[in-house]
Amino acid sequence: MAKAVGIGGIFLKAQDPKALKAWYVTHLGLPLADHGSIVFDGPESAGQTVFNHFPSNTDYFGDGPQQSMINFRVDDMDALLAQLADAGVRIDPKRDDYPFGKFAWIWDPEGNRIELWQPL
Repeated sequence: MAKAVGIGGIFLKAQDPKALKAWYVTHLGLPLADHGSIVFDGPESAGQTVFNHFPSNTDYFGDGPQQSMINFRVDDMDALLAQLADAGVRIDPKRDDYPFGKFAWIWDPEGNRIELWQPL
């Protein structure tokens, strides 16, 4: 049977796409491809990708009408959160630790809640 083998892309609407993309590149170190999209490619990007559904009334994505949330795998949660704090990024004080990794949450400049995950 033919099947999907991974996430090919995540596409979100933005009030100012260029500025928001620059924020992600600057603050999360996301790689910008020559054609202008953020692209993870090669062995550094290898790892688990989770696709899951939540109840429509979940508060896991934060307060408000946000319908989706991006989870980024990170290599050093504590160092990244320190960098983000120094840059004035809004950071949720909540942290979760599970047998499969550490979790933290931040917001981008347009108010989108983002989950950060450092796998063990």
